[in-house]
Amino acid sequence: MSSHQRLLILCLFLFSPFVYAQSLTQTIRGTVVDQSLQTPLPGATVVILGNSPTRGVSTDASGQFQFLQIPVGRQTLQISVVGYKTTTLQNITVDAGKELVLTIALEEAVSQLSEITVKPTIEKDKPINEMAAVSARTFSVEETQKFAAAVNDPARMATAYAGVVGGDDGGNYIVIRGNAPNGLLWRMEGVEIPNPNHFSNLGSAGGGISILSAQLLANSDFLTGAFPAEYGNALSGVFDLKLRRGNNTKREYTVQAGVLGLDIAAEGPIAKNYKGSFLINYRYSTLGLLSKLGVNIGTGESVFQDLSFNLYLPTRKVGTFTFFGFGGLSSSKVNAPADSSKWVTDYDQYNDNFQSNTGAAGLTHALSIGRKALLKTVILASGYENRDRTELLDPAKEYSASERENDAFLTQKRILSTTLTYKLNAQHTFRTGLIGTQLLYDLNQKSWDSEQQQVLTQVRVSDQTSTLQAFGQWNYRLSEQLTINAGLHYLRLNLNNTSALEPRGSIRWAFSANKSISLGYGLHSQLQNPAVYFVLPTDQSGSPVTSNRNLSFTRSHHYVLAYDQRLNSHSDGAPLRLKVETYYQHLFNIPVSAGQRDALASINRFDGFTDRALVNAGIGRNYGLELTLEQFLRRSASGNSFYFLLSSSLYNSEYQGSDRVWRNTRWNGRFAESLLVGNEWVSGSNVFGLNLKLSYYGGYRDTPVDIAESKRLGETVYVDNQSFTEQLPDYFRPDIRLSWKKNRLNSTRTLSLDLQNAINRQNSYNHYFDPASGTVKSYYATGLIPVLSYRVVF
Repeated sequence: MSSHQRLLILCLFLFSPFVYAQSLTQTIRGTVVDQSLQTPLPGATVVILGNSPTRGVSTDASGQFQFLQIPVGRQTLQISVVGYKTTTLQNITVDAGKELVLTIALEEAVSQLSEITVKPTIEKDKPINEMAAVSARTFSVEETQKFAAAVNDPARMATAYAGVVGGDDGGNYIVIRGNAPNGLLWRMEGVEIPNPNHFSNLGSAGGGISILSAQLLANSDFLTGAFPAEYGNALSGVFDLKLRRGNNTKREYTVQAGVLGLDIAAEGPIAKNYKGSFLINYRYSTLGLLSKLGVNIGTGESVFQDLSFNLYLPTRKVGTFTFFGFGGLSSSKVNAPADSSKWVTDYDQYNDNFQSNTGAAGLTHALSIGRKALLKTVILASGYENRDRTELLDPAKEYSASERENDAFLTQKRILSTTLTYKLNAQHTFRTGLIGTQLLYDLNQKSWDSEQQQVLTQVRVSDQTSTLQAFGQWNYRLSEQLTINAGLHYLRLNLNNTSALEPRGSIRWAFSANKSISLGYGLHSQLQNPAVYFVLPTDQSGSPVTSNRNLSFTRSHHYVLAYDQRLNSHSDGAPLRLKVETYYQHLFNIPVSAGQRDALASINRFDGFTDRALVNAGIGRNYGLELTLEQFLRRSASGNSFYFLLSSSLYNSEYQGSDRVWRNTRWNGRFAESLLVGNEWVSGSNVFGLNLKLSYYGGYRDTPVDIAESKRLGETVYVDNQSFTEQLPDYFRPDIRLSWKKNRLNSTRTLSLDLQNAINRQNSYNHYFDPASGTVKSYYATGLIPVLSYRVVF
């Protein structure tokens, strides 16, 4: 063999992975539907851009299309049909391990004249809900997986957006425009769901780790103010989650192992020659697995597991059914050392046993009525259980444990929701609905009273009530440039016959091809934490006083003005977008202290709970300016991709308690800056990713500690008339995500490392009094957390 032949063989061997990678292909298929009615659009043209020769197909009578043997990597689709706006899906990811199955919604053009040319639209941050004109954007599952420190969690991902700040590094609570974290509403498939997070508390909207699996989520909406009329019982924001359907032609699997847990997902057709599909995901925490194997994981043990599923069940004549749900079990246990010499702080002498269990299961039915109407009905049953028992060890009594707190909360909801969407024509769309909810409570709480030196019952009730919500809204597209939305929402709580009628409206004017301005208004209401209605407050002598059963809703007026401009448009269709929003929110009916003048207000709590007697007499205001500069994912000729998202917020958040003094709320950091930058490098069948997130916020507010009173009672006591007068140091945190994706024949493997708080910065969270040392100490947010994960899709 000659030297030239040997050299040729060597070159072929070295470059064989790259040659092989070019031969990797996958199927792209999906359905094209009308945006408002979700009805299929036959005859639509679907073209893959950027390939030579150009490939295109038309949708069949069911609105379905399919491409075979499409090269893996990022692809761009353009979808068009007569009478609808042409839409471009830019830089969608095609992997070897999983077919790409899409549902593409097209917006009907106002003008039906054949001589009118409708230009392609690439509005990546435009919400799925066409009736949301301000403070709303869509987010993709890819973003929850790609953004640094998002770790497949929609709430953590949202902290990259303007006006959204993390409430606590130890959890995924989010503060939206200065509002309390519990002002957030979670919806799934068009109906309210319980807080979908592990390690959560009653009345909260966040927790330690998301229960929801990224394997099940489809592109969804996130709203931060002036919501359309269909959203009720929320003050700060809405996660309107959509579920994707499983593959109905072949079985596919995903296995992921990492620091957080072991995930196993499966999807596929339910039966041969049937278009229905199943999709299911199960996860068990890594610490729980190690504990089961007998590994000592320290004095504290936190474990969780969750299951989520979605079954798609179409029929030929009676519409489409889906059966969906999720469930999560989480617990943590801390045992204090039975040796006081090992106690460093006062907290070291407590045992704590915490459990939080959440679940929901729902059945949806969607039925097209003629060619202009869609009726969707959802039945959902959900439950939430929280148990927390704290004990104090006493060295003087041979370390015997005495109860200090015991929470046992159980809530259940049964919801029936029906929504009718009627599309009169391209200009007029109406949507109306009714939502009935039965609420069942079994709530008990006991806690230590320092003044009386005994454990007192704060909440004790077994009761049920119901709520009724109704809404109607109208989307009027006067022209391609001008859209008006108007609606009403009604909310009633039968527990105390409280009701609220809430007008909503918005207008959007696209006064040029690249610029638009929007104005929105909404009156919104939210129920209180369920336990607040049933607390058993006492006066200073210990005598019972009037309960909070008759509390009304906390309410707010939202005003939003937005300006949106596409600064340029590259040849690959990835725009650079500037968005500016200013807002004013007036809150009223805030629960504050009854019978005394002080600074207490429920909006300064994560969960809105206090055991005090309350009255709806507080007011508040949040106002600010937000700027977003976003370069959507831009792909170069070599296949490499780049994006960035710069979010900047200036805001003020203030309130009045029963003493009528204007104060900063706990959440008033005044400013928030976030920079998210990411790049992908393609090398054959390998994709390397680097994502960086920089977060810089003004510190939250804290209240000075009354040291003398704290020493007397042996617990932290704050100076009430100086509430939230201190500001904690500014918060700074860099997060880094490194990833390597490898496409192989029929499989895709991804190795990732998230470095949360990469420089291990100590961000101050609050101050507390430590009885053991008799001094005030600082509690710091979470330090460096490396999250390693390996995922295989096949």
